[in-house]
Amino acid sequence: MQITHQADYAIRTVFYLARLNPDQKVSTRQIAKDYQIPPSFLTKIVSQLSIAGLIHTTRGASGGVSLAHPPEKITMLEVLEAVDGPIALNDCVNDPESCPFSKNCVLHHFWSDATDELVARLKSTTFDQLVANGSLIL
Repeated sequence: MQITHQADYAIRTVFYLARLNPDQKVSTRQIAKDYQIPPSFLTKIVSQLSIAGLIHTTRGASGGVSLAHPPEKITMLEVLEAVDGPIALNDCVNDPESCPFSKNCVLHHFWSDATDELVARLKSTTFDQLVANGSLIL
């Protein structure tokens, strides 16, 4: 099991922005260059993060992107769900009707519990914690 490239790039983008001063903006071109993200793909990700209210975008010569909230207020869960939707380790977790056995299935309960644990971990991890633990190599 692996997160999508889109989710990975979104996390890296928010991490990049979390390392900046609160009033500092950076161009998506710079983020794409530093993290080797295809620029058109990053444009889509930035749009999704903006719609979710996690980042601000400003056009023009002095434009760029910045965090909409302090890094300690943004969780890994918010970023992942902004680009990939709700977390579920199996289809039956978010849609029990997708499987006729979900109501009495030990596997359904296992996947639900495992999803709850993962969601709790992602929800309790903020970007200020990640920045304090080190930096991505540029």
